[in-house]
Order: sequence, then structure tokens, then C-alpha cells
Amino acid sequence: MTDKFELVLFSTDPVFIRQAVAAGIDSIMVDWESLNKEQRQALADTQINYDTLEDLRRVRACTEAKVICRINGYGTTTAEEVAQAVKAGADEILLPMVRTLEEVEMVLDWAGGRCGVGILVETVAALKLAGQLARLPLSRVYAGLNDLAIERKTPNIFTALVDGTVENTRPFFTVPFGFGGLTLPERGHPIPCRLLIAEMARLGCRYSFLRRSFHRDIRGRDMAAEIHRLLGALKEAQQRSPEDVARDRHALENAVRAWRGVMSRSRDRKEPLCYA
Repeated sequence: MTDKFELVLFSTDPVFIRQAVAAGIDSIMVDWESLNKEQRQALADTQINYDTLEDLRRVRACTEAKVICRINGYGTTTAEEVAQAVKAGADEILLPMVRTLEEVEMVLDWAGGRCGVGILVETVAALKLAGQLARLPLSRVYAGLNDLAIERKTPNIFTALVDGTVENTRPFFTVPFGFGGLTLPERGHPIPCRLLIAEMARLGCRYSFLRRSFHRDIRGRDMAAEIHRLLGALKEAQQRSPEDVARDRHALENAVRAWRGVMSRSRDRKEPLCYA
């Protein structure tokens, strides 16, 4: 992470967005992904947003910050969603639940260079295609831990961080890569945010989403000061000694394996999944 770490905020509230951008937030996410998501994540502790085209237009009108639109997974509505997102002013489109090379190529074709196209690697199929996906002109890649955990039936959403899956996937991609979500460095449950920060630094991540608890954790605080402190923690994590890197990695492994999470009744799949 040699450049400034990019913080991506989920919001459609113009007042909050203006405050956040003034405080140092780089990008705003408008989230259209809802099709089939309730069924897919029925037993998981996840947040499902139902943002609309009007939300995207309102966000675009209120800020000059980068605006990213996560569309639904590839299907019959994808071409229309891409066209709508581009027309409404999205700087990037983020395609979730990637399963084939062809669907990403189609989205790139429909975007036609008018906006960036990023993907979420959150299926076993996408892990197998990592080497081929990396050769496409993507704007960013995000490892989606929630859906990976559901599909792989792991004990909790962070297993992919400690079994080698994310670590083995990361080297394929030279575009900005991220995973997980951040809040204030001393917060975060059940995995402390400071340990996620440490792992992002170790893997050379260049961005992450601000998690839903961030909205709660900054309540009553100076947002600019807290964003500055979070970015400072990320920078400090880049400058750790090899001994500190190893210690923090060990602490992360222990924390993840100690937490059984909402998927605790599923079997623990220990082998990493990543393919060229």
C-alpha cells in the first residue's frame, strides 16, 4: 500500500455523504445488489441494501467523490443495470457473484470504457478463474468473505483469511484489491479491527469498505479526526517489523479459529481454494 488507502462508504444520504467526503472518505457505494440475496444469505449475519436508480442519481448530484454502483449478479437485468448506472453517472460498476469469465467480459463490453468495472471474488468458481480474471481490464477486485463462507460452508466469514484462500488469490491481481470491512481501530467484533488492518497491510490491500458498525462507532465523534486516525493506523501497519507482522498474523489466526460465528454448525473446510 504505497498510495493513500481508499475508504469506501455505503450511503445514500447526501448530508452524511458530504460530511464523510469532507472528513476524508474517498468513494461512495450505492448498492443495488438484492436479487436472490435474502435466500442466499438467509442464515448469515449480513446486511442487504435496496438502493435504487434514484438513490444513485441523488448521490451523484451531491458529491464529486468517486461513486461506485454495485449491481446485481449477472443475469437478465445486467445489461439494463449497466446502462442505467452509466447514465446516472457511476464512476465504477461492481459486479458481484462472478462465476464465469464470459459474464465479466460481457459487462466490460456493455460498459464500453465509460466507467470502471470491478468484480467481487466470492464464489468457488471465481477463485478457480482468478488467473484468467486478472488478465481482464478491471478497475478493482474485492474478496467477498460473506458469500465465500456460505458457499464453502466454513465455520465463519473470516476463515478464508486464515486458510490461505485470500492470501493465495491476492498475487494474481495488480489492480486495487480489498476484503472485509473497517471501523475504528480499537473497535470491531468479533475480530478486532486492528487485526484486519494488520492483515490488509500484510497483503498489500489498497482499499476496503467501511462496515455498518462504522456508522454507529463514529456517532458523537469528530469524523475527520477518526478518519485521520484510521488512515494513520493503516500507515503504521505498513511499517511494522517482520516480528510484529508475524505476531499480528498469529493473533488473527487465533481470533478467527476461536470464533465459531453464525455458521458454526457447518463443517470446517481447511484447504485453501485458489486456482490459476
